[in-house]
Amino acid sequence: MSKYDIIVLGSGPGGYVTAIRASQLGFKTAIVEKENLGGVCLNWGCIPTKALLKSAQVFEYLKHADDYGLTVKEFDKDFGAVVKRSRGVADGMSKGIQFLMKKNKIDVIEGYGTLKTGKKIDVDGTVYSADHIIVATGARSRELPNLPQDGKKVIGYREAMTLPTQPKKMIVVGSGAIGVEFAYFYNSMGTDVTIVEYLPNVVPVEDEDISKQLERSFKKIGINVMTSAEVTTIDTSGEGVKATVKTAKGEEVLEADIILSAVGIKTNIENIGLEDVGIAVDRDKILVNDFYQTNIPGYYAIGDVTPGQALAHVASAEGILCVEKIAGMHVEPIDYGNIPGCTYASPEIASVGLTEKQAKEKGYELKIGKFPFSASGKASAAGNKEGFVKVIFDAKYGEWLGCHMIGAGVTDMIAEAVLGRKLETTGHEVLKTIHPHPTMSEAVMEAVAAAYDEVIHI
Repeated sequence: MSKYDIIVLGSGPGGYVTAIRASQLGFKTAIVEKENLGGVCLNWGCIPTKALLKSAQVFEYLKHADDYGLTVKEFDKDFGAVVKRSRGVADGMSKGIQFLMKKNKIDVIEGYGTLKTGKKIDVDGTVYSADHIIVATGARSRELPNLPQDGKKVIGYREAMTLPTQPKKMIVVGSGAIGVEFAYFYNSMGTDVTIVEYLPNVVPVEDEDISKQLERSFKKIGINVMTSAEVTTIDTSGEGVKATVKTAKGEEVLEADIILSAVGIKTNIENIGLEDVGIAVDRDKILVNDFYQTNIPGYYAIGDVTPGQALAHVASAEGILCVEKIAGMHVEPIDYGNIPGCTYASPEIASVGLTEKQAKEKGYELKIGKFPFSASGKASAAGNKEGFVKVIFDAKYGEWLGCHMIGAGVTDMIAEAVLGRKLETTGHEVLKTIHPHPTMSEAVMEAVAAAYDEVIHI
């Protein structure tokens, strides 16, 4: 029986990062993976979807070439080639993880891993032991009872990335990051898209101003948005699919070629031996302490299977903290109130901290500033004037409570707010930090200036 210091179950952005950090710290490390190195994120999530969205963005630029003084006489899309490029990007990233495993001398054990008592793990009949076993098995597309996925007419995100032909009509159920990203992609390719969202606002976790702007932007490009709406039944007996949608006005039947179910995720915690080992679970999540230790010594869990935000960068951070704690390093628990969230539709969305509603509910007296990209020189020159930056400060102490952005490239801008909040930066410090001109990022400074009644350009 092979013995390791650390075995990681699952090789997504939580698992493989954990394994690399463990190896760096001198632990003899192995990682168990049943499918592809890199997990869902690299193979079926974060990376290939961004490749699809980039193709959509380029196609949009071609459609609007005359806005930039350019003449493009003939152009078209090749849906199959767009999908093929996305898969190629994913394959390249997965091979990159293989290289990193070899570089860091991490043993890759291929197969289905099941936890056993006594700090052991069974991989398709072969048993391995370790001083520490870290569960990082991630999550998959969640299925609703009234919206069962058949992989053909009712699909999840995996099928949405590799459809053999482009659908003429698509219904997207759910308007979280996955739903709106695919809605934008397929709309850009020419598919007639309808979004059905159960809650009153699209991207419901975001600040309401952000949600309203995205809905306006989507309607402007022809996406039909139905909020406070619920798919009650579906009929797949015909050539396409019919969905009965319940709204405040009554019931409406929508017809489409395909329904994309984007109603959240389900953790991969079944059939991995949690019950046999006695590891505590509550509401689909493995219970852990601040350092990702379960109730059973020697067993840990990170990423989507734990109660924190189900985001790739959160899983990576949790895994690093977990193994550094095992190594005896001084580590501080993650501040889950300072986790950036990003949505990569067009316009992009990025946010961190409290929404305006949340801040008011906590009793803060607020200073709020907004700066529209329509007043940004860089945005105007780039032809991307849609959206804004919104900042929220505590009026009493100047604490940066929240930052919410919607517009071109904002996912690359949010880290300033995350770092500022980590360093307990005040509004005046941001305001007096010189930002380069012309850039999209100076909109952050301008929004702060608006909060303190010092704005120059609006």
